[in-house]
Amino acid sequence: MAKSSSFYYCTQCGNQSSTWIGKCPACGAWNSYEQEVVHRDQPKKGKLSTLISRSVPKKIGSISIQEFNRVTTGSVEFDRVLGGGIVPGSLVLLGGEPGIGKSTLLLQVALSLPNFPVVYVSGEESESQLKMRAERINDQGNSECYILTETDTGEIFKHLETINPQLVIIDSIQTMQSGLIDSAAGSISQIKECATEFQHYSKTTGIPTFLIGHITKDGNIAGPKILEHIVDTVLQFEGDQHYGYRIIRALKNRYGATSELGIFEMHSGGLREIADPSNILISNKDELFSGNAIAAIMEGNRPMMIETQALVSSAVYGTPQRSTTGFDLRRMNMLLAVLEKRCNFKLGAKDVFLNIAGGFHIEDPGINLAVVSAILSSAVDIEIDAKTCFCGELGLSGEIRPVSRIEQRISEAEKLGFNRIFLSKYNMKGINQNQYKIKLCPVVKIEEVMRRLFN
Repeated sequence: MAKSSSFYYCTQCGNQSSTWIGKCPACGAWNSYEQEVVHRDQPKKGKLSTLISRSVPKKIGSISIQEFNRVTTGSVEFDRVLGGGIVPGSLVLLGGEPGIGKSTLLLQVALSLPNFPVVYVSGEESESQLKMRAERINDQGNSECYILTETDTGEIFKHLETINPQLVIIDSIQTMQSGLIDSAAGSISQIKECATEFQHYSKTTGIPTFLIGHITKDGNIAGPKILEHIVDTVLQFEGDQHYGYRIIRALKNRYGATSELGIFEMHSGGLREIADPSNILISNKDELFSGNAIAAIMEGNRPMMIETQALVSSAVYGTPQRSTTGFDLRRMNMLLAVLEKRCNFKLGAKDVFLNIAGGFHIEDPGINLAVVSAILSSAVDIEIDAKTCFCGELGLSGEIRPVSRIEQRISEAEKLGFNRIFLSKYNMKGINQNQYKIKLCPVVKIEEVMRRLFN
């Protein structure tokens, strides 16, 4: 007979309590506890119990390291974010906004693996819907790709045991429901239990599993925070709905670096890889405009050139407006304060708008110098040469601080035909000017940049 228990779960972090609490002791959120009545059954034969194996303690010196061969997905961008391919026995969580292309991406991966048994489990779409999408993104497809429309994990494991696939895709984890927990699908207890069952499945069988996860309005993956701790890799699929570009970031990766980035473009035939993003992020204009500056940034191990656009105008309604797209607003306010203090620019009564072209959100501090240069260009209404780019972090005292991997940034700017690059003087150590065709312009303070740009 099922054992009934009542628990309170924090909707922010998944912390469990036997009574209601006003403030969560784990994450500090207020009024986040909700009650759930859980009826837990004993594991039945044929379900997850057959997959769980007993282990014994071993001395660390006696443990042998097993070399695993990664499975390449056929997508260079996706493999880069994963760390070189799919690791056998790994559990990967892919999160993103509705309609961003999560299901399309993983279905495209499933169809791009020839003669590779893949089971795509969908709890949201019918078989005919998935068939139509598959025909749209891949005419040939993978003959070994199975579609299963099921939400009960017990039934799913029975089918997986029969098919014995080499890759499993779950769309989505919030729609799955375990027979061991008698609560609604999507509840914290159900998400936690289902994720744990798929974790045991992937670890005991060595079959990699992908979980698609919904996100909340705050941009966090829906469900308990423990979901992100259970999985081996957490991927964030993001992009502006008004642009065709999509970005995959690795927020957590036990088998690779978390600094890698994959860039795709959405079109009618699915997602297309963008191998050279610098060419599409820099607009080709027939004439120059003030307020535009090109930044040499790093996203993971990849150098990129991206355009920053700024507009400075007189405040009409008394209180100046500050607005950014793709850039942190607090960081822009800090840069404006540095300009007012060190360069004597009176921006306190000015509206300042900043935009990163292409709908990307950039966190690399090396973009600071380009942002400041774009703001100065708009303020004095003088254009910056189209063959000039910038790379440097701005300190609070107005100094230009060095950035990492300066050689890769310089090489990328030179490859795209730029004539000169402004960088920190402290980055010049060990760099030979003669090995580059591009002119290196080392600077120490922001006042020097302003003088050299606008005389």
